[in-house]
Amino acid sequence: MQDIVSTINGYIWSDALIYLCLGAGLFFSVLTRFVQVRMFREMIHLIFSGKESDRGISSFQALAVSLSGRVGTGNIAGVAAAIGFGGPGAIFWMWVVAFLGAATAYIESALGQIYKEEDEGQFRGGPAYYIEKAMGQKWYAWIFAIATIIAVGILLPGVQSNSIGNAAELAFGGETTVNFLGDQISATKLSAAVIVVAILGFIIFGGVKRIAHFTQIVVPFMALGYILLALGIIVMHIGELPAILSMIFSDAFTPMAGLGAAIGWGVKRGVYSNEAGQGTGPHAAAAAEVDHPAQQGLVQAFSVYIDTLFVCSATAFMILITNQYYVDGIGNAVSGGMLTTGVTINSPAFTQLALQSVMGGFGKTFVAVALFFFAFTTLLAYYYIAETNVAYIRRTFRIPYELTILKIVLMAAVFYGTVRSADLAWAMGDIGVGLMAWLNIVGILILFFMGSPAIKALRDYEKQKKAGVEKYSFDPDALGIKNADFWSKK
Repeated sequence: MQDIVSTINGYIWSDALIYLCLGAGLFFSVLTRFVQVRMFREMIHLIFSGKESDRGISSFQALAVSLSGRVGTGNIAGVAAAIGFGGPGAIFWMWVVAFLGAATAYIESALGQIYKEEDEGQFRGGPAYYIEKAMGQKWYAWIFAIATIIAVGILLPGVQSNSIGNAAELAFGGETTVNFLGDQISATKLSAAVIVVAILGFIIFGGVKRIAHFTQIVVPFMALGYILLALGIIVMHIGELPAILSMIFSDAFTPMAGLGAAIGWGVKRGVYSNEAGQGTGPHAAAAAEVDHPAQQGLVQAFSVYIDTLFVCSATAFMILITNQYYVDGIGNAVSGGMLTTGVTINSPAFTQLALQSVMGGFGKTFVAVALFFFAFTTLLAYYYIAETNVAYIRRTFRIPYELTILKIVLMAAVFYGTVRSADLAWAMGDIGVGLMAWLNIVGILILFFMGSPAIKALRDYEKQKKAGVEKYSFDPDALGIKNADFWSKK
């Protein structure tokens, strides 16, 4: 299975996808005149301006739901993997992906808002909806919807839950084993699997509102607490910070450090972490109650900054500044020199050991708890994304109890992922991320050449802002945007 999955990954994550992610981000940055810089203050203002309604969630709730998807295992174990496989220079390329990806996040999330629709009393939207309505290619929309259901319903949940299991085992020990379906599994992992599945089931059976209310409370506190702890460690080693920054930048371009490895792993883990271009963000963006689609596009662009520039950077600096890493795959060009090669790179081990070196046993436990919340909220976002795509398919083809089946399948994937090997879980997750990124980025690039509705929405919003309107409005027909039925009726 590992060989088959690795072969598939080799095709999906070829250099073509890496260049596509970076190229699309640069393309949309230029087209929007670097909206991620120009409208930074507006992004922060909009986060707290929207209100929840009977049909939609607030801008802040939509940000929390999307951040719950973006801020996850990729921020702790994914950053460690990027350093372990690509060297410290991979962090620079994660920053590049975040900066350019913020423009891509605006485009896809604005499209999600423009082409959203009301379904059984709540707003729904996402790539499948805007591909069908804006591109007119229902077959392509169905491929995306099915690929997304498989990715976020089966492949990706195992990555999140696997990191919870590994972190729990490292923090609380895995010596005691039990026989489970013919395999010897640590009792700690098995207990973690049962707890995660039980809590997950309680929340996802409560619907999108319960998910939004849970994430808007948990996500800000978990991200802020993690960043503050990282800042504390950086301050304790502040004298080493210039050397760490120099190493990141020099290693990003040095052939001896493996330029291809740094870029490849930086982009791969960057896209995995912040999800810009992957097509996950538009689902939460479409659920928001806003006066203009561009508003939610800007909010979602800011979420990329929070994910990568803040949370991922916090992890990277903790690992590098405490020297708790080693590099595998690019020779001896870079070496932390503190760890043996027995530590699994595709795990939160680097991060836990970095904290342990400063805070003792509490460090490992803190990462296990933080990872639980990071990964658990991502599982909630995955369920919501899968549910939205099932709802899209349900418009044409109904399956009895389809949402109940989805919930059970996702919970089974979570349980399986918690107790299985990290390498297989991450490899399967990479397939899911790669498929969605290919389909979505190609889709939004085609939509630009078919009328660029997201760019028109941005220009319209900036025009109204310049005119000083008290309440924004959006008239797609006046802008030449077709099939935006929700906004046309409004």
